[in-house]
Amino acid sequence: MDIITLLQAIFLGIVEGLTEFIPVSSTGHLIILVDLLGFKAPPGKTFEIIIQLGAIFAVCWLYRHKIFEVIKGLPSKRKEQVFALNICLAFLPAAALGVIFHDFIKNVLFSPYVVATSLLVGGILILLIEKKVHKPRYNSIEKITPKTALQIGFMQALAMIPGVSRSGATIMGSILLGVERKAATEFSFFLAMPTMLGATVYDVYKNFGSLSFDNFWLIAAGFISAFIAATLVVKTLIAFVSHNGFAPFAWYRIVIGSAMLVYLWY
Repeated sequence: MDIITLLQAIFLGIVEGLTEFIPVSSTGHLIILVDLLGFKAPPGKTFEIIIQLGAIFAVCWLYRHKIFEVIKGLPSKRKEQVFALNICLAFLPAAALGVIFHDFIKNVLFSPYVVATSLLVGGILILLIEKKVHKPRYNSIEKITPKTALQIGFMQALAMIPGVSRSGATIMGSILLGVERKAATEFSFFLAMPTMLGATVYDVYKNFGSLSFDNFWLIAAGFISAFIAATLVVKTLIAFVSHNGFAPFAWYRIVIGSAMLVYLWY
């Protein structure tokens, strides 16, 4: 392992952590950057799987008190029971469709052209949704109904297309369904836990024969940098969107997506 490859692993871990929970598509960024950097990843999908786990653990750590509160209240408290049901319902569409279309997505849709187009179109849609925002019906995650949670789950399933962004589809879908920005962002964080963990476990299952930890320090560097970067993003994102909305992310997507299409065309 050379120092350049190690620095690339740290950089990619930071990118994963910074982009996983904001509506700009972490998968899309990694697909493009791995290709541009010529990153020599460990065999199989070990590196991608582990740095994604770093981002998952970050949000679990930051919301550990809420998680323990829900688990403790499940046997007897109605509020915690409804919250857990909502997360399960919102998780189901992506879980079912992900299993059905996993191979097609990995083999056909993981293309720089798909990513660039998704980034551009997604940015335009975010701007349109921001302009349509009316007075929200749900001002907290506890007030979201099971029906709305299931609808948010179908919105999240759109993010199986690389470049769409899981958090973007979930948050903007929630806003369209009447969830307030801050509550939509928090619900996206909680929904990310089973969704990303489930996707990681399934990826491990599908790629088990080719997984390798030969480059342990490379993988560890990516995991730690993803954890730290995701921790910083989750802590600051809610405050940012409460005051600024999502238009800055939309314009970022439009600029990056357009630049990528021009680059790929020429």
